[in-house]
Amino acid sequence: MTTSDTTPDASDTSAAILPGEHLHALRSALHGPVILPGDPEWDDARRAWQLLVDQYPVAVVVPADVDDVVATVLAARKHGLRVAPQSTGHAAGTIDSLADTILLRTSALDSVEIRPATASARVGAGVSLGTVADAAAQHGLAVVAGMAPSVGAVGFALGGGLGWLARSHGLAANSILALEAVDAHGRVLRIDETHHADLFWAARGGVAPVIVTAIEIRLFPVTEVSAGALMWPLERAADVAHAWREWIDGIPESVTSLARVLRYPAIPEIPEFLRGRSVVAVEAAVQADAATADALLAPLRALAPEIDTIHPMSPAELGAVHGDPPQPAPARGEAILLSEISAASVDAFMDAALAPSSAPLLSIELRHLGGALRAGSGTGGAVSTIDGEGLVFAVGIVPVPEAHEPVRAAALEVVHRLRPHAAPRLVRNFAERPVAASDLYDEPTLARLRDIAAAWDPDRVIHVGHPLG
Repeated sequence: MTTSDTTPDASDTSAAILPGEHLHALRSALHGPVILPGDPEWDDARRAWQLLVDQYPVAVVVPADVDDVVATVLAARKHGLRVAPQSTGHAAGTIDSLADTILLRTSALDSVEIRPATASARVGAGVSLGTVADAAAQHGLAVVAGMAPSVGAVGFALGGGLGWLARSHGLAANSILALEAVDAHGRVLRIDETHHADLFWAARGGVAPVIVTAIEIRLFPVTEVSAGALMWPLERAADVAHAWREWIDGIPESVTSLARVLRYPAIPEIPEFLRGRSVVAVEAAVQADAATADALLAPLRALAPEIDTIHPMSPAELGAVHGDPPQPAPARGEAILLSEISAASVDAFMDAALAPSSAPLLSIELRHLGGALRAGSGTGGAVSTIDGEGLVFAVGIVPVPEAHEPVRAAALEVVHRLRPHAAPRLVRNFAERPVAASDLYDEPTLARLRDIAAAWDPDRVIHVGHPLG
């Protein structure tokens, strides 16, 4: 498996400079701002959610509408630059460089239209998952969302999208019905099963050489769900993890869960009852009425958790269960997909999570996949299923530069210890730094994606994370 462990930083100063007269023309042509190095807003404009990535593009454009996107693409094309679309910047570490690149921040493309009659929604490229979930819940509907409501809804879905409804409703990419996008020649396209079907295939879980400005997605009538966490002292970790493994064997697809080791720092932002503690947790979301959920959860509750936060909630509240930070943070994570969740792989997971080398990490989790994520259950996009039963993600916070190397080494050590149980590929949305395209796609898929990219964007004007090589 080939990876790059570089992070874009201030040393990346090779960017071309857009001549002043052309910049003035671009600013005059756009409704939204064009922000340059030296402008008062520069540092805020280029800052990604992932604070470990220090982005240095040629300029930052915040398009107010699709016409602004078209004008930006045409200007970049004319002057030999690239355009990198970005909503929040959670995945900023997957872009190898922003040299000679205009960073297109889509935050102003923030419209959400819920269509109850067709159980669907139209979502702009700047909208967060939490915003879509809140809007859908007002109509008794749910979106296939992730575990962090701050993530951009469009990027999440295009990258596959794995969350609390995954085992019942599959990847978020499968819920995409259509896209509005601008291609490398500045043409506005509608992309769906009958319009530019090659791009529609590539965009769902792969890489399409276009800038997506909005998507239409399917919503689901999920109205009853119980979710939250059960927690035990860390010394119970091995027993709890294996009990969870036995519990998920044969569990309905309406249940998505994970086992997790958490090491909470002793900081004021952490609730006092968890501050400075290490625990083992099982987090779960059960799509059922409260009585059915309680019956399904009974074997876990029989283990006498010290903390039990599982309760009935709206699907829109699921984003709070995992406890992802609501503000940008400097975090470093590594992931590995497991072929199965077996006694041996859980032993390896526990060995990795409890090893002294994992002390710098905040969280090491093992997600249960399967269900609607299995092969044969997708809708025909480039990646519509996951060929693995478990996903391990290890992450640590890097509050000061000196902490980066210990966190990086600890996360990589977790992956190393689990390598004997690995599935062939990675899950794209969990690959937080550049990786070889062959680690994300099988050979036929990668060949087709490259053919589509060559046909639509031979000059590589559109610049996205995890390039195809």
